[in-house]
Amino acid sequence: MPPTLASLVHHSALKLTVRAGEDRLDVPVRWAHVSELADPVPYMEGGELLLITALKLDADDPEVMRRYVKRLAGAGVVGIGFAIGVTYDEIPKALVDAAEEEGLPLLEVPRRTPFLAISKAVSAAIAADQYRAVTAGFAAQRELTKQALNEGPEGLLAALAGQVDGWAALYDASGAVVAAAPDWAGRRAARLTPDVERLRERPAPASSVVGGEDRVELHSLGTGRRPRAALAVGTEGALGTAERYAVHSAIALLTLTTERSRSLHAAEQRIGAAVLGMLLAGESDHARAVAGDLYGELLDAPFRLIIAESASASAGRAHADGHARVGAAAPAKTSVAVPDVKGDPLGALAEVVESAAVRSGESVLAVPDGERLVVLAVDGGAAVAACGDYAAALEAARAVPREKGAGAAGDEDEFVVGLSAPAGPIAARAAYKQAEQALSVARRRGRFLVEHEELAAGSVLPLLADDAVRAFADGLLRALHEHDATGRGDLVASLRAWLSRHGQWDAAAADLGVHRHTLRYRMRRVEEILGRSLDDPDVRMELWLALKATAATGE
Repeated sequence: MPPTLASLVHHSALKLTVRAGEDRLDVPVRWAHVSELADPVPYMEGGELLLITALKLDADDPEVMRRYVKRLAGAGVVGIGFAIGVTYDEIPKALVDAAEEEGLPLLEVPRRTPFLAISKAVSAAIAADQYRAVTAGFAAQRELTKQALNEGPEGLLAALAGQVDGWAALYDASGAVVAAAPDWAGRRAARLTPDVERLRERPAPASSVVGGEDRVELHSLGTGRRPRAALAVGTEGALGTAERYAVHSAIALLTLTTERSRSLHAAEQRIGAAVLGMLLAGESDHARAVAGDLYGELLDAPFRLIIAESASASAGRAHADGHARVGAAAPAKTSVAVPDVKGDPLGALAEVVESAAVRSGESVLAVPDGERLVVLAVDGGAAVAACGDYAAALEAARAVPREKGAGAAGDEDEFVVGLSAPAGPIAARAAYKQAEQALSVARRRGRFLVEHEELAAGSVLPLLADDAVRAFADGLLRALHEHDATGRGDLVASLRAWLSRHGQWDAAAADLGVHRHTLRYRMRRVEEILGRSLDDPDVRMELWLALKATAATGE
């Protein structure tokens, strides 16, 4: 504890006597300052014990003393020490009354006690308090280090909560609580997730203070551009010096832990890349051997293979393939917060998926592959669900500015994802192909995520909504449309009816309301105009798809 007026009064060598403000002696004293100025306030910072002899004061004038004491109290001076036997033989009654009226402690300093002795006592007490704080800080650092080495972050948080007489919580990169101490603090910490997310938007290291039912300090952890984690420390009041040492030690230890985790994560990614390469090469037994305990559980259950690609890379592939991006489908409603992408959509997606897997105790394999991210995750697990929620949140966020008439989010902040059907190690290569197919469809449809099961369970017709397919259809049917525009027959409608009836003349003619000979004549005209035989099944298929493609666009 820092020195107080009470500790100075009880100092046996100083012989101080309280003449006013007996009930306010427990206030801390930041320094002891001597001033004989009539107005020393401009030179005060607050927290001082002011030592005077009233050399330049009219201490017998009640009005002068009231103004003098009132200004001192307003400036934060915690007390007055008046030396008797120098200018006055005793403390003037006007000063005593003014101090009593203002509630400002007034101490009588005997003639034999020099002001220097009081200043030395205050300085020594402050130094002793700082020494105790530093010693306690080092002890706290040793205890926190011991707990971090033996019990991990959970043990460190428990020790830190005890050191600050409060609670502590650790958040992962997504802002979710991963550990808290005591146990009840988890619910309190979870309510601060939005504040943690705002803290992550600032360059590391960053900190903030949140008020409410208690005082909470938030600190980002990590040395990179994007914080790897965050620490929350909740207490009833402001931290003291010793508690501050403990918090700084915890920040340092947790930062070392996160940076060590970053190195381990890079090593795990290299192993994961090797495992993935073996699976795709059909060497599932070798993949299991390399996976070991790290990814072994993942290969023991059905998994999903996810391929994510940045929007800029997808746009390049679409252009190279001759595909154009079409308008995005209306997004489903979601309550998931819009993730912080910050120009690195694949990195942010990896963080979301890996954080979800850690929280649920799942294994997940995430491997950057050039402009792609390849993920193996447990089928039906938290990582796959987090990927879907993430994409849905971005889908909804992209729709908001469109509804308001503003521009959509930049492509640098977007990605497309293809998700395979459930598979096992032996079928990994097929799962990769499924994910690529779903990715291609997502790219064409302008969607963030498409599951391969959607393609298998749906119709092929939506795939015809592509500029290249429509151009092919228009070119194939153009001559027939031009013929019909002259009013010389309805060849397009007749062709559609005939194909829909699988070439059955009577049924198709009945649908059109014409004689079957008329329909036969029209089909011969179609063959003549197109220069192709309707007996060829490939020609029939191409014409039917062309008719479907033009029908999908309302032509």
